[in-house]
Amino acid sequence: MHKKEEEADNIDKQELWERRLKWIMPFMAITFAILIWEFLVRYYEVPHYLIPAPSKISATLWTDGPSLLKAMLFTIKLTFFSLLLAIIGGVLLGMLFALSRTIEMSLFPFAVILQVTPIIAIAPLILIYVNSTFAALLICAWIVAFFPILSNTAIGLRSADHNLRDLFSLYRATPWQRLRFLMLPSALPYFMAALKIAGGLSLIGAVVAEFVAGTAGQNTGLASRILESSFRFEIPRMFAALFLVSILGVSIFLITSLLSHIVLGHWHESEIKREK
Repeated sequence: MHKKEEEADNIDKQELWERRLKWIMPFMAITFAILIWEFLVRYYEVPHYLIPAPSKISATLWTDGPSLLKAMLFTIKLTFFSLLLAIIGGVLLGMLFALSRTIEMSLFPFAVILQVTPIIAIAPLILIYVNSTFAALLICAWIVAFFPILSNTAIGLRSADHNLRDLFSLYRATPWQRLRFLMLPSALPYFMAALKIAGGLSLIGAVVAEFVAGTAGQNTGLASRILESSFRFEIPRMFAALFLVSILGVSIFLITSLLSHIVLGHWHESEIKREK
């Protein structure tokens, strides 16, 4: 009996160590890469206007922190609102597509056209026709993030088990009951997967739109700081702005992954298997 308890304790300790190692390894790998970067730049005496060392980038973040953080807040606002609009529009239109095949066949080609047309080609037209710069940037970022939400939501709503569909028909469920208790739960894993994709795409759309707009000034985002730094040949400042963009993208991925774990962790196979 004691032997079995010891084996169970050993297994629990091993699982705990594996979980800790799973979180520690990425930080160790990133730290090692930064140290190698610092060493190579110093060893070969690479000028900071070509490739700055991480220490130089850190110093730039400290000195130009207020300006870069203000730009980062602008990018966060633009990314958040574009993602929110993509979620609202994609979910509502996806529900219409799932409920009516006629509506889907009529409107889905327009969504495909928006998806396959490069945003860098559409952005100049949007900037011409929309008076507000922020609204134009918001539309550009929304276009990029919209399609994954729409497509995955529509597919998820139609992926409900056909046996359960027959059961709901047998009990004469109303369309609202069918949507609420059958179609929405089946679409939730698809929607969470789309949210991870759309979160990163909304950031990409915001940055690309600002690059195309070429805006400058105080009320602009990180992309404008990158452009401004490239024109002035301030390479450490450019790397600092790129670092903040990367941090923002990683943060979006972690937040959406955590949200997916909270929503799906207790019942869906994808998250249950990850815990084991």
